[in-house]
Amino acid sequence: MTSEQTIETWLAEEAQVRSRLEAGPGPGLASPEQVAGKTGLEVLQAMLHGELPYAQIAKTLDFTLIEVSEGRAVFQGTPLTQHLNPLGTIHGGWFATLLDSALGCSVHTLMPPGRGYTTAELSVNYVKALTPRVTRVRAEGKVIHCGRQLATAEARLVGPDGTLYAHATTTCLVFEIPKR
Repeated sequence: MTSEQTIETWLAEEAQVRSRLEAGPGPGLASPEQVAGKTGLEVLQAMLHGELPYAQIAKTLDFTLIEVSEGRAVFQGTPLTQHLNPLGTIHGGWFATLLDSALGCSVHTLMPPGRGYTTAELSVNYVKALTPRVTRVRAEGKVIHCGRQLATAEARLVGPDGTLYAHATTTCLVFEIPKR
């Protein structure tokens, strides 16, 4: 597939997801009752189907959860001029947030009901500058290990032509969600 075909596919997938998200409750936070008894994967799938609110940060930084499966999460982002640093390239914090979202959500897909996680460590390696001339990038997170107390995952941020812009790893603490 050429990079032109890839970007067309990516944009079509994004349009489908965004239409479901916009038809749903929009950005916000799901209530404890809405997520009670659901696995992490079920929660993320409900977000993708517009049944639960999605995270406000996705709207703020213009990225979207595109797909989830067991141990995997894919986000797509739009590098825009408001994300530029003083040197004229996309700020590293934007990269890191997109990668952290893919990493965290890949771990989230493996959480049983009543279990949660938080990022304990995030390591990002920036390998190529990114500008708004690249219309979309994708961050794909994959779990390496998920245990009772710790989970690790890795992610790559790539353009539609396969160019690698950054890669990252995380260690997450896994815990029982306290009863309210």
